[in-house]
Order: sequence, then structure tokens, then C-alpha cells
Amino acid sequence: MAKVISTLFISADGVAEIDPDWHFPYFDENMGRAVGEDYDTSDVLLIGRETYDSFAGAWPEREAAGGEDAGFAKQLGDVRKVVVSRQPLEFTWRNSELVEGDLVAAVAALKADAGIKGILIPGSISVVQQLLAAGLVDELRLLVHPVAARKGRRLFDDGDTPYHLRVTATEVFPTGAIRVIYTPTDAPATVTYDEVTDLVPAGE
Repeated sequence: MAKVISTLFISADGVAEIDPDWHFPYFDENMGRAVGEDYDTSDVLLIGRETYDSFAGAWPEREAAGGEDAGFAKQLGDVRKVVVSRQPLEFTWRNSELVEGDLVAAVAALKADAGIKGILIPGSISVVQQLLAAGLVDELRLLVHPVAARKGRRLFDDGDTPYHLRVTATEVFPTGAIRVIYTPTDAPATVTYDEVTDLVPAGE
């Protein structure tokens, strides 16, 4: 089964709708390497309409310009891009297609496709939220910035059931940004306060 990996820039207070004012000051060579590693995991990008519009409005021009980021721009252009949208789209960026039918069913089919190595979701908060709820996200790769954004869309929406996560890797960058990789896991056993009373500080 192909892995579904979500990669997100996120603030310390959980905002995943990035603002260039708090994001770019922390983007260094370490974050660039981490981003590259995330993209190298997959041969399919799954992106929402807003993310597609943002990417398609920038990366083809950067590829054509031949600047320092042209290699990464070409990588994005060459990869298969599956776009989630409720409205029909006329694609201007090569290797782009509209997700067919129900999102959850479509992603389950992509995961089961033996010809697909991995599926990466860059940004696309609403897509990630839907797939987390459906239990289809295999990894959350978060680049946590040392800033409380205080406004913007958060990754974790309101709901009745907690998402329990296991940390599989962490890395602290010189900027103070932290890379954390989580995988969903089962809830721990129920523990009451009485069972941890002996762990409470004794006091003076």
C-alpha cells in the first residue's frame, strides 16, 4: 500500500495557513532539505484547489525562468498531480488531473494502486482534515515554526474524537524550527488521577 504523507508548515499554536511574514524568516537550508526529503517520498501529489492555484500560478514560471529553484520547479511539473475540487477545472500545468468521485474512495484506490510509490499532500488543510477523519493519513510531517501566529486556519479542527499520534522522528533546526514526524496510533489505556497520584511532586 502506498503511504499518504501530509507535509505542512505550521506555527507553534497550530496554524497551518502560512503567512510569509512568519514563515520565510525560518526557511533555511535545513528546512529546504526537509521539504526535499518529503517530496522524494512520493510520485503523486494530492492537492486542494487553493493549493493547486497557488502552485500553478508560480512554479511553471519559475521553471521557465531557469533560476536557482528551476530544478525543484521541474520536479513539481513532472510529478502526477491529483487535484481535489468541487468545480471543474481547466488545467494549465502539465500532469494535472481532477480527483474522480468521492475523495475518500479515490484516495483509498490510489493507496491500493501497486504502481504508486507514495502520495504526498503539501498544504491543502481541508484535504488533510478529511483524510485524517477517514483514517487514511499514514504520516504527518510538520515543520513547526517558533511563532504563535494567533490567526489563520488550524490543522486540527473541532471534533468529538481525539487523534492520538506517535512521534517517529524529530529534528531541531538552528532557527528554532522543529521538524516532527507523527504517525497515527491507538489511544493509550485509560488512566485516572488516582493511578498517578504517586507521580505528583511531593512539594515542600
